[in-house]
Amino acid sequence: MTREELISITIDKYTDLQRIKKANGACENKELDYQIKVTIAKLSSLGVSVEDITL
Repeated sequence: MTREELISITIDKYTDLQRIKKANGACENKELDYQIKVTIAKLSSLGVSVEDITL
């Protein structure tokens, strides 16, 4: 897997998690929040800013 493929897959995962969070509305989901934080950390380590892709 190339670096670009890894970045693309991780961005897709992050956007999927964001859509789930938005669909949950006001329902708290600690696991979902944790998964989002981990994915943000992974993207950050790859040099990707999530500011432009956050819902």
